[in-house]
Amino acid sequence: MGSKDKKLIVLHQLSQESDPISLPDLLKKLDRQYVERSLRRWLSDLVEEGIVERLGQKKGTRYRIKDRANRELVKVGSCFGLQSSKIIEKVRRPIYERQPISYNDKWFDAYRPNITFYIPSESRAKLEKAGQRSRKEDPAGTYAHQIFNRLLIDLSYNSSRLEGNTYSLIDTQRLLLEGASAEGKLEEEKIMILNHKEAIRYMVDNASKLGVSEQTICTLHYLLSDGLIEARYSGKIRDHGVRIGGSTYMPFEDKKQLQIRFERIIEKGALIENAYEQSFFLLVHITYLQAFTDVNKRTARLGANIPLIKGNLVPLSFNDVERDDYTSSIIAIYEFQDIQPLLDLYVFSYMRTCAVYDSTVKAMGFDEVRVRYRYHRRAIIREIILNLLSGNAMKAYITEQALSLIKEEDRSSFLEDVMEDLKEIDLSRIVGLGITPDQLFAWKACQ
Repeated sequence: MGSKDKKLIVLHQLSQESDPISLPDLLKKLDRQYVERSLRRWLSDLVEEGIVERLGQKKGTRYRIKDRANRELVKVGSCFGLQSSKIIEKVRRPIYERQPISYNDKWFDAYRPNITFYIPSESRAKLEKAGQRSRKEDPAGTYAHQIFNRLLIDLSYNSSRLEGNTYSLIDTQRLLLEGASAEGKLEEEKIMILNHKEAIRYMVDNASKLGVSEQTICTLHYLLSDGLIEARYSGKIRDHGVRIGGSTYMPFEDKKQLQIRFERIIEKGALIENAYEQSFFLLVHITYLQAFTDVNKRTARLGANIPLIKGNLVPLSFNDVERDDYTSSIIAIYEFQDIQPLLDLYVFSYMRTCAVYDSTVKAMGFDEVRVRYRYHRRAIIREIILNLLSGNAMKAYITEQALSLIKEEDRSSFLEDVMEDLKEIDLSRIVGLGITPDQLFAWKACQ
């Protein structure tokens, strides 16, 4: 992350503070990569530029955004460029001043996979440099498994928050990891977050088979909407009209027309080779079409993570995205087919997420061999149980598989992982192995 990006994040953090804040306290709220000397320089620059105000002296020095007008400008400017800010002004005008508009086929038709790009080459290179984490030979989903709990919490919390869910980050963590509901919250909010958990787990566990397909997107919608809309509409293209709150956009009402355009989105999206371009295309067009009764934007946000999870790139968690900014960016697509505000938001949030997740992985001290060879390990265990292998025959099979599948420097740790899993396996650990409880019991009886 460059100096300019870090300075913008400092400015963004200041815009979130209701009271003046000291340099040490501000430093604590930023990532470890921020150092006092650089932070002091950026604050001095912002004071000279007239955006930030310095109050007090020496140890009593505090900083704040200079006035209310600047505070509102910074909230937009921290992730939006000048072009985006202008379009945001348009979509925030009273709705009666904006023209009604329907789905724009010509705009969609103009996009040609791998020839047309929503994300400029410079931005794609920036995202790729920031998001690369695993080796090329690593199985799909390796990185997502490394940071699974953090991804689960961040994406569930932020995606739900953008829909108006009032669960805090801590409440979300307790619900997802401990099953503890927050007091005084609506049941619908709890279901929304738990549905995200199921959808994210589905993507990570099926990363090797994950692709841009009608089945995948509909499955995500089913998992996200289950219990929140009528059962007959979960995972299904709607057969009735919908209206978009706060926008003049009028989506298609005819199911056949929706189905045709949904299939076209899938067809074009699947052809896009660059992971970030594919991700952003899905985010834009699944949202724009509004093919489902509800939960379209949530489906788009998780759908945008398909190529990132599959490609072992840092996932998009929508960290530090203001709800009003996100809503305005989506309305800019609905009413003007202008992607720039959402693109600015996408890049800003993604760079922020990359920095946060680097700290997460270092703090976790994860078992790299265990994560990297997860699928190999589980496949070997499955075959051992199905074929009732034990004793020397079992050890010989494990060794044979390790010699052919695992790199020499990782082999010893891999063998230890397999033997440990076999020793500890019980009914709670057979999920995803493709074996039944009876098959597990039969194998255990042979030991």
